Amino acid sequence: MSQQGAALQNYNNELVKCIEDLCGKRDELQRQILIEEEDKHKLENEIRISSEKLAKINENLAKKITARTEFDRTISETEAAYMKILESSQTLLNVLKRESHSLRTKVDE
Repeated sequence: MSQQGAALQNYNNELVKCIEDLCGKRDELQRQILIEEEDKHKLENEIRISSEKLAKINENLAKKITARTEFDRTISETEAAYMKILESSQTLLNVLKRESHSLRTKVDE
């Protein structure tokens, strides 16, 4: 019976050792989980901050594109009006030259 008691003691010692090994592995796994959860939270926060920055940039970009479009429209309208003024000036100059020539002809007669 002493042999059976010794064998039982060996089994008990091995069982305790296995349980301790499993607990050690579980503790190591828990430590890794905590580290990865912390990394996950940091990344989620960085993503949130980056998303907010991206939203602000997109908003500012949209405003600037709208302003540029308004500049383009104003410039185009101003250039068109300026061309009409130039054409009118040329027409006025031609009429003035013709009338001036006509008046000189009448004065010279």
